[in-house]
Amino acid sequence: MEFKTFVFYVLAAMLLFSALRVITAKNPVHAVLFLVLAFFSAASLWMLLQAEFLAIVLIMVYVGAVMVLFLFVVMMLDIDVERLRHRFWSYLPLGAMVGLLIAVQMALVLSGKYFSAEALPGHSMPADYSNIKELARLLFTEYVYPFELASVILLVGLIAAVMLTLRGRKDSKYQKPAEQVAVKRNDRVRMVSMASVVDEPSVDSAATAPEKREGQ
Repeated sequence: MEFKTFVFYVLAAMLLFSALRVITAKNPVHAVLFLVLAFFSAASLWMLLQAEFLAIVLIMVYVGAVMVLFLFVVMMLDIDVERLRHRFWSYLPLGAMVGLLIAVQMALVLSGKYFSAEALPGHSMPADYSNIKELARLLFTEYVYPFELASVILLVGLIAAVMLTLRGRKDSKYQKPAEQVAVKRNDRVRMVSMASVVDEPSVDSAATAPEKREGQ
């Protein structure tokens, strides 16, 4: 057995074990950490397949951002684990049937002509071969329309999530730039004509003023 094959079986075993522990761990934080281990194992398998770009993206995007966010959310929420696990085993036959159907579908797809082992390119690549350039070429030439469609779907989902969670508050203060631009001088400034009034000194104050000066 080659060393590369041995590493593949070790990483595959780690991936299966961590994926199983994600759904069987009693602590939600432990489940998230096992999911991080599963992502690292999958990234290592992609490294063996010379897909370095996908492996780095998996670690940076999912492990570095998404899973950290999930971990913070799980740690901040007060999750009732016992309530979530209520009647867990009663749904096991349905889950096993769905998993079996997914496995059969994957076997049928991978055994076809397009995804079979014979259709895969050889592992011997030239020295100037770039996995990133090849992926970008396929992504922006043959698969440009699915790529743009996926971006539009994600944008629609983002806007829908914002609109569903947006709650209007009556006591919130905000500015309306359209009304500020359309304002006129008469709406803000009002000129008032007032007569000037000068207070004349009274008789008592005029008589006591010299006495104060002499006393000083």
